[in-house]
Amino acid sequence: MRHARLLDCTLRDGAYLIDKQFGNETIIGIIENLVKAKIDFIEIGFFQDEGAGDGKTVYKNSADAKRFIPEDKQGCLFTVLADYSRYSICNLDNCRADSVDAVRECFFKKERYQALEVCKDIKHKGYKLFVQPVDIMGYTDKELIEFLELVNELEPYCISIVDTFGSMYQEDLHRVFEIINHNLIDTCKIGFHSHNNMQLSNALSQEFIRMTVGKREVIIDGTISGMGRGAGNTPTELIAQYMGSKLGYPYDMDVLLDLIDTYMDGIRNRCTWGYTTQYFVAGCYSAHVNNISYLSKKNSIRSKDIRYILNRIGTDARKRYDYDLLDKTYLELLSSDVDDLDTMEELRCEMKNRSILILAPGSTITTHATAIQTYIDRYKPIVISVNFVSDDFQADYIYMSNTKRYRYWKTNNKFASADKIITSNLLEHSLDEHTKIVSFIKLIKCGWECMDNSCIMLLRLLDNLGVDDVSFAGFDGYDPNGHQELNYVSQDMELSSVKVDSQKINKEITEMLIDFVNSRRNQNMRIHFVTPSRFEQIVN
Repeated sequence: MRHARLLDCTLRDGAYLIDKQFGNETIIGIIENLVKAKIDFIEIGFFQDEGAGDGKTVYKNSADAKRFIPEDKQGCLFTVLADYSRYSICNLDNCRADSVDAVRECFFKKERYQALEVCKDIKHKGYKLFVQPVDIMGYTDKELIEFLELVNELEPYCISIVDTFGSMYQEDLHRVFEIINHNLIDTCKIGFHSHNNMQLSNALSQEFIRMTVGKREVIIDGTISGMGRGAGNTPTELIAQYMGSKLGYPYDMDVLLDLIDTYMDGIRNRCTWGYTTQYFVAGCYSAHVNNISYLSKKNSIRSKDIRYILNRIGTDARKRYDYDLLDKTYLELLSSDVDDLDTMEELRCEMKNRSILILAPGSTITTHATAIQTYIDRYKPIVISVNFVSDDFQADYIYMSNTKRYRYWKTNNKFASADKIITSNLLEHSLDEHTKIVSFIKLIKCGWECMDNSCIMLLRLLDNLGVDDVSFAGFDGYDPNGHQELNYVSQDMELSSVKVDSQKINKEITEMLIDFVNSRRNQNMRIHFVTPSRFEQIVN
């Protein structure tokens, strides 16, 4: 018994590239060839309330879609995708043998409960039901298990693992499959729909077939030539070839190749898709491809700039597309860079062969003041305070990269007269002769929500300056249990976000410190902690 089947969704996923306007002859020709090639499922487009028309793969209902269904289906099953936010279930007619066999209901996580009510109606109207949760990687394990309990009540034909943003690795696929397989009713198949941002779509689809043998019946999605938005999808012909050569499945590769020659070359003249560095970046950040398309049109933008912007706008924003927000963040990026060669050389000369003591604004600055002063008296370091003005210690420099902290301290008399090192993202503020400006962009490294942590950025600056000896005081980390009365040196500096997200922030700082230790230019740099810290074991 075959445990794996192939679903081609060229006429649906590929439709995004050409405004869903394939043309009647092309639609009919693609379907005829997919039937001849013995593809198990053929998805012919969308159910939508609006947008249907001649030559388009958009339908009002099953009766409307019937015009493209061959009289002899030759064992193929025909599917249509219904987007919860774009199709009213009241427009769906009852299933009929001469039209669509299955409806794939897709929805965002926030819509899942309402969408499952729609799924009940789809099944009630006689269709095979596919449950298609968008961005399966956006669910926590707990959320996924709770969702599966509700799905089981529907007894659907299939639930799909949808790698919406092409961000999945093999380890992710195994983890998600095992959760679903363990918690899903035995009668339900599991599908896999992948995007090729990481150049892994074909490999993941093959792995999905191998790993599910003896465990579950599965359905793999593909599109002819991988046609789809952005980096595209798993190519149907590659998976068909794999399933034919390794499993003996009877797909007709000659027919698929004829289909490509006849139709796909012409379609490529109308649109483009496929792997690029920019779409790889989108996959890294689980970002909607429209963000990439929009940003890539800017003449002076670099791939690392796109990476920075996606990281900066946050998880929720990058899964949709807000062009105003993208423009705003891009302009902020452009305005935050400076030529700091002269400043860097000046600082390099000043700090050559000197020890550096970084005073971070943790509460141990107060509780361990004696130990800090003893260290200063003994080693005579250059003292740099980070984002605050110390009442207890005289700093040689105040380092600022945090806009909010800068605004807070800028009216302080001691701050005004102090020598300062500030990053270029603060250039909008009035500066004075006591200020040295360094490039913000050169000190940022993407990959974390807290990527602009000031202590980490200062470490990178000192690394660029060739400093060999760095010590920390007050770089405590944040109390996840609320046992500390203060996370900062003073009540005025406390942040509510720190109390809420303390564990996450500690984790990210830990990861950034490990990354710094492994990737720093100056492998001779020694890092010490003068006061207790959650992070001191990382560098020891």
